[in-house]
Amino acid sequence: MPLKPFKQNDRRATPRIDFDAGIDILGRIVEVVSGRPFEGFLHERVFQPLGMMDTTFYPTEKQLTRLATMYLKDKMTGKLVAAPSGTIGPPKDARYPIPAGGLYSTGPDLARLYQMMLNGGALNNQRILSAESVKAMTISYTGDLPAGFSPGMGWGLGWGVVRKPEGVTEMLAPGAYGHGGGTGPQGWIDPEKNLFLIMLIQRPDMSRADESRIRHAFPAAAVEAMKK
Repeated sequence: MPLKPFKQNDRRATPRIDFDAGIDILGRIVEVVSGRPFEGFLHERVFQPLGMMDTTFYPTEKQLTRLATMYLKDKMTGKLVAAPSGTIGPPKDARYPIPAGGLYSTGPDLARLYQMMLNGGALNNQRILSAESVKAMTISYTGDLPAGFSPGMGWGLGWGVVRKPEGVTEMLAPGAYGHGGGTGPQGWIDPEKNLFLIMLIQRPDMSRADESRIRHAFPAAAVEAMKK
């Protein structure tokens, strides 16, 4: 039976800044089609089969002790300081999984997810996506239209796709794909070079994060190291 829509007074539907309403709507569609809460569907169909045991919408108290510190640049000194708690972080008694940006994860867990995508949808004899689905998700549907957050990009289904390597993607091959985050993280998967890159950055105030020097320098160094 399809789940009922959230009511206005449902404590899971707390008003918030919505950075990507399309992905949030997609999460709701998953609930309706599967008849499962979104967080339960992901745990059962993705996280558990891949062994992503530290990926969750609701970190435990023990997991929160390992939560990475988020930093901001102090306007007076120019130095990085720990960001105060605010809209970014686990609200007390949270019950609403935010598809567009509510998951907590770790480097090793993300590596499993990215390796699965690089493998065409499977990892360790666990088939998560069909090869056809991976292909459909990771081709550009935007043609020559300007898309993405840096030059030479197009958009697939949930992934930015490199059409013309340049700038921060100049070390990648055409057809590489990935996605950035609101606090500066970035991941790339390059099937032609058979590699993936993950940067876990916690700087919500980074200026032009998608074209930042660190997002250029790290992939360049990693790709160069693979040649040796």
